[in-house]
Amino acid sequence: MEDVLDTYAQPYDARCPVLCMDEQPVQLQREVRQPRPATDKHGKRIDYEYERAGVASIFMFTEPLAGWRDVAVRPRRTKVDGAIEMARLLEGRYAQCERVILVCDQLNTHTKGAFYEAFKPERARQLVRRIEFRQTPKHGSWLNIAENELSALTRQCVSRRRFGDIATLRQETEAWSTDVNRMQRGVDWQMKVDDARCKLTSVYPKIKL
Repeated sequence: MEDVLDTYAQPYDARCPVLCMDEQPVQLQREVRQPRPATDKHGKRIDYEYERAGVASIFMFTEPLAGWRDVAVRPRRTKVDGAIEMARLLEGRYAQCERVILVCDQLNTHTKGAFYEAFKPERARQLVRRIEFRQTPKHGSWLNIAENELSALTRQCVSRRRFGDIATLRQETEAWSTDVNRMQRGVDWQMKVDDARCKLTSVYPKIKL
């Protein structure tokens, strides 16, 4: 916990930015009957029946101090899927960065070994040498800022809507991230290590004299 909090307290460093990552599954639902559009007297009317159309996974990446968010949608969230998305950022937006500090939870997909399952050893090694993992503790995923951003995405874009295919879900989530990146500033994380030691005494071990 304190490793993550110390990471958030560091000033912005363009050579070594802090990136947070989280994932979420989404049930795809196809309309059985065509919804009726909204009118002056009625809102949009959607039939309660739907057809299951599989699942998809949303990958959320956020750089708190830069106020930047990136959303990717994939059919699965395996080790390989996570490694591919991280490689896309490391070789794209962060191509000129020496290292990237990655804050994530302790899922077994968040490992350096995942890159070796996705790429040849030479490329995998080049990628993992530039990643410094900061994993949140068990039952402490709330420390991951990407989880908060993913919650906002769910409320503002995904919740109470039906997406029949990955392409539509990808289009809508990309539109959300574009709009949020344009409108919002960086994340102002308030909790510091001293705050945690005061407010979260229950998670610290008791000193035995």
